[in-house]
Amino acid sequence: MAKIDFKKELKHLYSASAKEPALVDVPEMNFLMIDGTGDPNASEFQEAVEALYAVSFTGKFAIKQAQGIDYVVPPLEGLWWAEDMAQFSTADKDSWLWTAMIMQPEWVTAELVEDAAAQSAQKKDLPALPRMRLDSYAEGFSAQIMHIGPYADEGPTIEKLHAFITESGHNKIKCNDYCFSELSYLVEEYKVGVVGCGLCQTEVVCEFRNPVKKLNT
Repeated sequence: MAKIDFKKELKHLYSASAKEPALVDVPEMNFLMIDGTGDPNASEFQEAVEALYAVSFTGKFAIKQAQGIDYVVPPLEGLWWAEDMAQFSTADKDSWLWTAMIMQPEWVTAELVEDAAAQSAQKKDLPALPRMRLDSYAEGFSAQIMHIGPYADEGPTIEKLHAFITESGHNKIKCNDYCFSELSYLVEEYKVGVVGCGLCQTEVVCEFRNPVKKLNT
C-alpha cells in the first residue's frame, strides 16, 4: 500500500496560499492535543510539540506494523486565544492561551494512544505527556492564509486575513453581539471552549485559519 499523505489528501486545508486568503469548510477530525499558556517560543510550548510528535510517530509505526497502513504524520497545528480577547495581541504572547495539536487518522484509537504514550515515556522524559489527550475538533466554515516566517512578523498576515473576512461578508458588530449576549450559542456553533471569532483572533492556527459566520445565517 502506498504511503498516505494527508497534506495531499486534504490539500485545500494544509496548503493554504501565502498570497491570498481563502474560505474553506473544515470537517471534524481527531487530534492529539495539549493545552498550555504563554509565548509559543518558550519551553512549555516546545515540550508540548515534542510530546505530540513522539506519540504521533510511535502510533504511526504501531499501525504500520499491525495493519500494514503507512502514512505521513500530519503537520503541527495550534489554537491561540486569551482570557480577554480585547487584549489579545502578538506583542503580549506571555498572556496567550493555546492548544498544540496534530491531526490523527481514523486508525488511531484511545487505546493505541495510551500504549504509544507509555512507550514514548520509556524512551525519553516528556514533561507535557500527562496533559495530552485524543479529542475531536470541528472548525467549520473558516478563512485561512499561510504565514511564512517568525511569529514576530505575523501581524501583517493576520491583518490581511481579517480584512478578507470582512470583505467576504463577516459582520464584526454581529459577532461582538454574539460574544457578549449569546455565549452558549457560539460554543455550540463553533464547537470550541472559548468564545469569539476570527476577527477577534479567538483561534489562529499555524495557517491562520479563523472561524467565521456568514451574514445571512
